[in-house]
Amino acid sequence: MKRFWAFLPLAIFLAIPILGAWAMFSLRMDKKVSPLIGKPAPTVMLPAVQEGKPPLVLSELKGRVVVVNFMASWCAPCREEHPILMQAANDPRFILVGVAYKDKPSDTITMLQDLGDPFAALGADRDGTTGVAFGLTGVPETYVIGPNGTVIAKHTGPLDAPGLKRLIAPAIETRQSTSR
Repeated sequence: MKRFWAFLPLAIFLAIPILGAWAMFSLRMDKKVSPLIGKPAPTVMLPAVQEGKPPLVLSELKGRVVVVNFMASWCAPCREEHPILMQAANDPRFILVGVAYKDKPSDTITMLQDLGDPFAALGADRDGTTGVAFGLTGVPETYVIGPNGTVIAKHTGPLDAPGLKRLIAPAIETRQSTSR
């Protein structure tokens, strides 16, 4: 019994960092969760990045599933996900729009000329206020807005094909169930 009491301080000393690590890694908030999910999307009225293109006004897209992608030319992961966005632009089940977050319009235009422009509309969020309204944690970040204007899902980081499919599936299902 004396041995037990002798090793108890050592056991406690070792247990504290183990419990701390467990709490930090297993109980952390999911990066895909957003306080906006289930709530109306923020009002977005952004000027177009390029002259002659339509501005980004989310309220004009109500009634459709909208995928909003926050991106920037200076963001390497944004370039990584760009081929997926190019493929997604051809999907008739939703409309893909972009928000150029704290980016110079000329840099955004150059990037899209080099890689292709998948966006039906691309707004310039030069001061980051739209990003703040969405609770943006960084770029790239993608939100799905249902036909009723409610945020359905969020994805942090670069999208891949399975990730995009998982992200839009709830919105597509919601739209199909309401159109029956």
